[in-house]
Amino acid sequence: MSSATRQSNAAARERLEALTDSASVDLKALGADLLAVTGLLDREVGLRRTLTDPATSGQRKADLVTALLGGKVGAETLDLVSGMVRSRWASSRDLVDGIEQLAAFTQIIAADKAGALDEVEDELFRFGRVVAGSTELRAALTDGAAARTAKAELVERLLDGKAKAQTVQLVGALVTEPRGRSLEGGLEEYSRLAASRRERVVALVTAAVPLSDAQKERLGASLARMVGRQVHLNIDVDPAVLGGVRIQIGDEIIEGTIASRMDGARQGLAG
Repeated sequence: MSSATRQSNAAARERLEALTDSASVDLKALGADLLAVTGLLDREVGLRRTLTDPATSGQRKADLVTALLGGKVGAETLDLVSGMVRSRWASSRDLVDGIEQLAAFTQIIAADKAGALDEVEDELFRFGRVVAGSTELRAALTDGAAARTAKAELVERLLDGKAKAQTVQLVGALVTEPRGRSLEGGLEEYSRLAASRRERVVALVTAAVPLSDAQKERLGASLARMVGRQVHLNIDVDPAVLGGVRIQIGDEIIEGTIASRMDGARQGLAG
């Protein structure tokens, strides 16, 4: 990601945080509006290029946004998108990605305000594991020929009454508008967004058996000391690791399983 895009995304995030400090903002409606704008700009290549043209003044681009969206989206959405088109973007796609990310972050903020952010993070992770374990379900959710409404209804049936409203919104948006991402990649992106809300990192922990609450607490504290930030643990149980744990934080892997040590011993003997 270019520095210009990174700075523009950060500025948009700050504006969103400021807007959502008000209890009067309807976060569900705001998220839906931002997704609708994402869809519009995704389809209209010429429009998004105009809105990111460095030769066009920021005010002129903001005026165009007002002319197109005024009366069709809420005032908060109009304010956010107008601010974003005034910023610099490395490419027109970056603007669309930024608006979509803002839509997802709106749901993350809603979950946090409701005291349900940990639950949403866990639900996103568990949903990803359920999909990974079912070829038929993954095919149904990622079928490019299937109608958007059919996939949205499938998500509702799967999660209704079993997950927070924000989880349902996030998964539904990802399934109906993947925009070139894999389902797994999109869920991981949402998990990172949720973690960033509290300035913490996500650690994927694979263990042979479920960890106790005390073990999770000790492991979380140890990892927090190591990385210098709060750590949210996503726990995956896989008997194939035999014992110990395998930890992945971003691209870094900490391998401490019996299976890995046995592999290392075998390689040593072979050498």
